[in-house]
Amino acid sequence: MMTPSDVKATLSFSDGSPSMDLPLYKGSIGPDVIDIRKLYAQTGKFTYDPGFLSTASCNSTITYIDGDKGELLYRGYPIEQLATNCDFLETCYLLLKGELPNAAQKQDFVGRVTNHTMVNEQMQFFLRGFRRDAHPMAVLTGLVGALSAFYHDSTDINNPQHREIAAIRLIAKLPTLVAMAYKYTVGQPYVYPKNDLGYTANFMRMMFATPCEEYVPNEVLVRAMDRIFILHADHEQNASTSTVRLCGSSGTNPFAAIAAGVACLWGPAHGGANEAALNMLEDIQRNGGVEKIGEFIKQVKDKNSSVKLMGFGHRVYKNYDPRAKLMRETCHEVLNALGLHDDPLFKLAMALEKIALEDDYFVSRKLYPNVDFYSGIVQRAVGIPVSLFTAIFALARTVGWIAQLNEMIGDPEYKIGRPRQLFVGSERRDVTPMAQR
Repeated sequence: MMTPSDVKATLSFSDGSPSMDLPLYKGSIGPDVIDIRKLYAQTGKFTYDPGFLSTASCNSTITYIDGDKGELLYRGYPIEQLATNCDFLETCYLLLKGELPNAAQKQDFVGRVTNHTMVNEQMQFFLRGFRRDAHPMAVLTGLVGALSAFYHDSTDINNPQHREIAAIRLIAKLPTLVAMAYKYTVGQPYVYPKNDLGYTANFMRMMFATPCEEYVPNEVLVRAMDRIFILHADHEQNASTSTVRLCGSSGTNPFAAIAAGVACLWGPAHGGANEAALNMLEDIQRNGGVEKIGEFIKQVKDKNSSVKLMGFGHRVYKNYDPRAKLMRETCHEVLNALGLHDDPLFKLAMALEKIALEDDYFVSRKLYPNVDFYSGIVQRAVGIPVSLFTAIFALARTVGWIAQLNEMIGDPEYKIGRPRQLFVGSERRDVTPMAQR
């Protein structure tokens, strides 16, 4: 599976310790890796790499990112092609199975997902234990973890059939759980899934329908949400995916591993970024809106101020985020369809976008608007409250987490995760009696 490189690396020490040859392996695309697995056994030393920024924790065939080029590939396919030619469930099939489905395979997969969208009625009583003002991510973490209590028959990760049914269940039930978390916090009755609707239209109906008024899905909005799901479906070995892999490496059940991913995604530096971007826009709006945008930008540029520009730039993409280009188009389609271009907050967002794309301060630092900036605007336009944004992200990312988890379990090299440390605390010492302390 891993291809050895012709290049060899040698690690030498200045204290006369014997040097060590380190093999290199080639990726099909992307950088080579230096294999340090025998480093400790041969030298008694570890590497030090906080945040694992220079360390490959696994080999993978799922997602490839080239941050300098602004490229994102799912199983080799550019994200731009998938987002324009495929729907979310086709993308799920691709991530899980490695190839795009033909018509019969797609029909079978969609049918299986559709038949698993209902959740156990007991889930409603589980929800009642939460305060009504609980953050939807707090609720979702609990609900996803609780799935393992309802589906004992698919929790053996070493059984491929169990893994398959757990994957279908998670993809199918996440929209139902997110919609239930939302309905609970606004005090509305839960809306059951409807099998004659597509995946995304079904989710939007569960979100916005009530028993007294049927929700008629708007095709432009459904396509926009579907695209948000596709663009967020996987993103290589990020914090939440690494959490799912690390959690799953202990042999825990898939529902528990995915719940760990949901918990990690909640952080403002990760999944909470689009929530932070919308909150920033609302802050500017409260402080004077478009008229005061110049003052806001001045504060962003001032090193001594604590004002941060949220939803711009990306840790991985040192170029334009390819997902942002697609979301920008979708954003304008949605604003046109809903006649919202004159909404004060959207006007403000577009003014901020214009500055970031033209002002040399932002252009030279490659602080382009990222996918979170646009997807936050789209979700607000659709009617999704800001506090639910991260839960929508979790819904979309679930398939990526499952694909990565299943890949790890099927990898003969996989071991329980156990990072090392550089210990800098006290050396060995003895406890002194209380009277002498």
